[in-house]
Amino acid sequence: MIDSRYRSPYQSLLIDPILPKLVKLNINPHIYTSFAFISGVAIIPALYFQSNGFAFLLLLLSGFLDTLDGSIARAKNATTPKGAVFDIISDRAVEASIIIGLYLMDPSSRGLLCLLMLSSAFLCVTSFLVVAVFVENDSSKGFHYSPGIMERAEAFLFFSVMILFPSTFETLAWIFVVLVALTAVIRIWEFGRGDFGREDI
Repeated sequence: MIDSRYRSPYQSLLIDPILPKLVKLNINPHIYTSFAFISGVAIIPALYFQSNGFAFLLLLLSGFLDTLDGSIARAKNATTPKGAVFDIISDRAVEASIIIGLYLMDPSSRGLLCLLMLSSAFLCVTSFLVVAVFVENDSSKGFHYSPGIMERAEAFLFFSVMILFPSTFETLAWIFVVLVALTAVIRIWEFGRGDFGREDI
């Protein structure tokens, strides 16, 4: 929901002012995606060694770079299916890395919840991609984007609080699992009704 409602103000305030300069650098958008991936995966050792503040900064950096790659590609009219695939895989790898890092903070008590988080995310991503296959794309992205209760911004918000305030992990993890699974269920239900393109989730 945050992505859908607040992406435009975020884009206008933080991305658009620097976009012309970044385009002039003529750096391949894949480089930004690669650094977003590296920053996200680096969260695993950061959390393993209890460097929560550093892990949070890596999370912010990864998320910011992830918004740059697509914006630069579109500004250069250089969007490609390969770029979209690379971006999707990178995003999922980063999210999995964060959950693995959260698990490594306390393996003895977080195993089940982290497994449920990964399982719900797997279900949600599957629903997202399957719907994207069958619904005509009318967005600026490389595929149909179906919004939901839990999008990437919401997930990063949950992850941020879990990282900065470890005592909240158990409560937030259960909420995360329920909301992510519910997002998948609603998306498939809306798709079954044929409501995509007429009404957002």
